Amino acid sequence: MNEDIEKIKEKLSLESVQAAFEKNSTELSAITDFNSEAYVMKIKEFNESQELLESFKLLLKLENELKSNEEMVNDAEMGEFAKEEKTRILEDLEKAVSDIKRLTQKPLLHDERKAIIEIRPGVGGAEASLFAEDLFKMYTKYCSIKGLQVDIFGIDYNQDGGIKEANFLIDEPGSFGLLRFESGIHRVQRVPKTEALGRIHTSTASVAVLPKFEAKDIKINPSDIRIDVYRSSGPGGQSVNTTDSAVRITHLPTKIIVTCQNGRSQIENKATAMSILASKLQEIEDKQYEQAENKIRGEAIGDADRSSKIRTYNFPQGRITDHRIGKSWFNIEPIMNGEIEDIINSTNTELRGN
Repeated sequence: MNEDIEKIKEKLSLESVQAAFEKNSTELSAITDFNSEAYVMKIKEFNESQELLESFKLLLKLENELKSNEEMVNDAEMGEFAKEEKTRILEDLEKAVSDIKRLTQKPLLHDERKAIIEIRPGVGGAEASLFAEDLFKMYTKYCSIKGLQVDIFGIDYNQDGGIKEANFLIDEPGSFGLLRFESGIHRVQRVPKTEALGRIHTSTASVAVLPKFEAKDIKINPSDIRIDVYRSSGPGGQSVNTTDSAVRITHLPTKIIVTCQNGRSQIENKATAMSILASKLQEIEDKQYEQAENKIRGEAIGDADRSSKIRTYNFPQGRITDHRIGKSWFNIEPIMNGEIEDIINSTNTELRGN
């Protein structure tokens, strides 16, 4: 940890951090359009610069406390108390270092954009569909906790329970940068509700996190797409719409298929589906560029292929393990209820290569 502290102090000083905070404060107070995207982004920058200033001040304070504590450890009367205090100081120091790393992490391509998330079941039949639905609930509960608005594009339910697919937008600038490392294969190990003998099954679900682009941002040839309309469906397969308002768009050159069914009209669903398609096509273009420049950092250490397993949710042991950073958490129930901020912060800190 001493090495991390020294690296931080080489890059930052109290004066530079204070100056950045004051600059953001001045720029924020100059914005008069409180509904503009510029205001939203500046609020985010202001909050982060304030948190960084507080974390850096805390780091310096804890360093001084640690020096004073080390002088007391060998004291006959205060030794035991000093040892207990040292444990507390080191824990607080570790958190301060982690917070500063997160707040100064390296920006990556499209970090500033909103996030489109797609969740689909993988291997495991009905249990995979149920797990996919659990992941959908986990992310949307996390967004609720964080105050992030979610716009659900479409949910295709499985008649046997769970979902076949879920698509939704996190309508907050910077949400792609926050959640980009959630892309990949998520594996679950647990006893399914339908398992009579109590055997543990292993199933998977895929999560894709894409930066949101508008259709106007990407050139899409009208002759390259086929548009189909159909009726929306809900849990158990029942129809939830009496008109053909759901839209399916197929991009013929790439065979990409996009659906949207939760809008109020066919026109709205078509516009949303085109936006998702644009984001997918941009992802392909970005990946080709990164490969050509040999700059892939991607969504995991060493490999950006979303087919790689990134995380295991082991219910019998109450453990979640992220295989890319080699870290485990043992509070699986709160995590599945949306308390995933520590996981997101840890993966962002470790995978950005600061």
